[in-house]
Amino acid sequence: MDQFLQSVDNAIVWYNDYIGGYAILLFLIPTGVYFIIRLKFLNVTKLKHSIQIVAGKYDKDDIKGDVNSFKALTTALSATVGTGNIVGVSLAIYWGGPGAVFWMWVTGFLGMILKYAETTLSHKYRHFNKDGTVSGGPMYSIRRGITEVYNWPIFAKVLAGIFAVATILASLGTGNMAQANSIAHALNTNYSIPVLYTGIVIALMVLLIIVGGLKRISEVTSKLVPFMAITYFIASVIIIGSEYKHIPDALYLIVSSAFTGTAATGGFVGSAFLMTLVWGVRRGLFSNEAGQGSAPIAHAAAKTKYPAREGLVASLEPLVDTLIICTLTALMIITTGAWQSGAEGVEMTIIAMDTGLAEIGISGIGKHIVALGLFMFAFSTLISWSYYGTRAANYLMGEKAIIPYRFIYGGFVFLGSIWGLDLVWHFVDMVITFMTLPNLIGLLLLSGIVIKETNEYFDHMKIYNKENKLG
Repeated sequence: MDQFLQSVDNAIVWYNDYIGGYAILLFLIPTGVYFIIRLKFLNVTKLKHSIQIVAGKYDKDDIKGDVNSFKALTTALSATVGTGNIVGVSLAIYWGGPGAVFWMWVTGFLGMILKYAETTLSHKYRHFNKDGTVSGGPMYSIRRGITEVYNWPIFAKVLAGIFAVATILASLGTGNMAQANSIAHALNTNYSIPVLYTGIVIALMVLLIIVGGLKRISEVTSKLVPFMAITYFIASVIIIGSEYKHIPDALYLIVSSAFTGTAATGGFVGSAFLMTLVWGVRRGLFSNEAGQGSAPIAHAAAKTKYPAREGLVASLEPLVDTLIICTLTALMIITTGAWQSGAEGVEMTIIAMDTGLAEIGISGIGKHIVALGLFMFAFSTLISWSYYGTRAANYLMGEKAIIPYRFIYGGFVFLGSIWGLDLVWHFVDMVITFMTLPNLIGLLLLSGIVIKETNEYFDHMKIYNKENKLG
């Protein structure tokens, strides 16, 4: 069995190194730049408006849907704010050096506009089920949008089908096994809890929540996400604050090594420019999922009649996830010198937390904070990604597939807990490309619809603000 798994791992690594990684670079960044230009930096110029929407300023405009914009945002955020913020950042720095953080920033900034575009399309082409619930996501926008605009029904059906199948695979990998694996190994490293026991417990916990569907998931995530984000934010800021003298050097190192790679130093073996770029984009994409097409599945269920409005809500996710939370983790790792320790994954973050807290006279609790943060981040991702998988299963096979899928999902939580770290993360990188590529193709083909919806929405807002005497 070990030999078989090693063969599978070798094949996946080959795909990631020679096909998937370069395909993402060739599609993701140029597509983001294209939309940034076409939409005139909307992710920056309309940031205040996006925050007002989430705060409920326009909730009276709500129509049919499953949840309000805030709960859709927290559900999507709970799926993105996960192990990528703790383990993913440290892996990016371990393999790509500090410069990888710069490319995570680039991915996050471009990700804001990609989240806007894909969510706008998914909300426009969402589907109302017989029971009144909503199904949406790129599989619907690709099939309906491309058929409507280009009259290519067969191409649209095939591309949407590829995305839906990839979503199921990614739900079992990105949103499931990677999260369960990180929880199990963190608890095993810190508290010697066998991964077998952890796998059984969290699999049962996940099943108890996800059988309630999106409304129960959103109830949990709307409470868990703000709490876990604030807790991790405070701990990180305290440590970075204690290392404030090293912040300018850390920022300089991130930017300067982004284009040159990083020489071997301390416990770090060094990286070339291409490795820095690839690892930054990979881990950035894993962290915020922009362009992957996952978050629009949750946002499609939001109660608003304006697709562009929900797109603006979604654009906040990479800002919170990558440009804020991932940056805190990266600065904590670099300013404390943990990136030179030779540790990999969560161990690097634990060293950073322990080192930083020890310098202000607090010793021995760093590993507990990381373990708690990792558990909350990863568990919320586990339950949110189950919803993405059920929508894809429903699209492909109908409602009869939802219950069997949920039990399969629970089984993969257990498998992810007991499998080795490398195989899980290699599988994650592979399935992300399977989702991202068809989604980006759909985005480019339907860019005209995104522009049209954007213009119509802001024309409406001009009239709305004038009638209500708003600025």
